[in-house]
Amino acid sequence: MDSLGALFTQALSGDYEDKSGWQAVATLHKIGTREIFVRAAALCNSPEPLWRARGLDVLAQLGRSIENRKTNFADEVYVVVREVLTNEKDFLPLRSAITALGHLRDPRAIPLITPFMTHADARLRFDATFALGCFPDEPASVLALLCLMEDSDDAVRDWATFGLGVLGSTDSTEIRDALFRKLTDRNVDVREEAMAGLAKRHDLRVLPIVMNSLETKDDCSKAVEAARFLLDLTGEQGPFGSPELLELLRTRFTA
Repeated sequence: MDSLGALFTQALSGDYEDKSGWQAVATLHKIGTREIFVRAAALCNSPEPLWRARGLDVLAQLGRSIENRKTNFADEVYVVVREVLTNEKDFLPLRSAITALGHLRDPRAIPLITPFMTHADARLRFDATFALGCFPDEPASVLALLCLMEDSDDAVRDWATFGLGVLGSTDSTEIRDALFRKLTDRNVDVREEAMAGLAKRHDLRVLPIVMNSLETKDDCSKAVEAARFLLDLTGEQGPFGSPELLELLRTRFTA
């Protein structure tokens, strides 16, 4: 068996969540050749749901790396994923197809994703939320994420708040007010993403919460992120910790 065949065999062995299978998928991503595209696309026509899911997982990030942020053969991959999503009935490949559309970052996918934001299964709603979060500043995605911020599932609300508030840069009164409401969400992760999202938009209603978090919490990475947003300390500007950021906030906003 050739080396690529061995990797595909490893990817298709065991359960979907098996670590070994995902390691093979990651290796196939790194290699990223057309031969891998052809083999993975063929898996998407398999009668086995696991195989279809694995084919989609390989295609979704083929050739992606820190240096290369675009999936190899992206237009062709999009056509394959769109075809699967249009006809798919099985749960596992359906999840992989939705997630793949997010990774591809092709705005044509948004109307294919949005029907799943109201699916009865929270896992599919989460997949749709992740995928829409890959387009955080597209108007249709913004509207969808605003709705998903009110979802009954904590993970869905968390990712919608993160996608719109932190990944996205679109600013409006509606977005700020939605983020402000999430400051009192029952889930701490949602509250912290809302804090960071408001701070990114320099909405000073969040200032007391950021300062209190810096003062009282041992693990306050989101408060640090929010403080840096408020102070316009993005990127690698300064090794500031909680005490330094707190002092800078007091000097700028409360002096």
